Amino acid sequence: MIRVSTKGRYGTRLMLNLARHYNSGNRAVILRNIAADEEISIRYLEQIIIPLKIHKLVKSIRGAGGGYTLARKPSEITICEILEVLEGNCALVDCVEDKDFCDRLPSCAAYEIWKEASQILKSYFQRVTLQYVLEICVRKQKAKPKARR
Repeated sequence: MIRVSTKGRYGTRLMLNLARHYNSGNRAVILRNIAADEEISIRYLEQIIIPLKIHKLVKSIRGAGGGYTLARKPSEITICEILEVLEGNCALVDCVEDKDFCDRLPSCAAYEIWKEASQILKSYFQRVTLQYVLEICVRKQKAKPKARR
């Protein structure tokens, strides 16, 4: 099974939360509020936010009304960028990104399969922006059945 780690999943949720606030005009959000909204440990979010900030996907705002916000519009940040910052890369196996990883690479037929599948996956994640995922969230909210009284 190929999986995105908790760091990648929670980091994506963190970025989506910031994107929702960015689009609503209330740009800066304190990490404590994101932790409560997303039901994620604040300690874990504190670790995740650092690489996102270093790679300029997130910026911090000091002072009253401060917190964190996206460094760019949600339509300009891709899931691929987030995953590459938090997971390292979108390759399915190490040899796709590191040609020196395995001596069998020149004769390995499986390498071609992993390489092509990794390219497809990366291409998909490069097309998916935070804005696109927010639009999915809106559609899902509209489709949610209303509670009966």
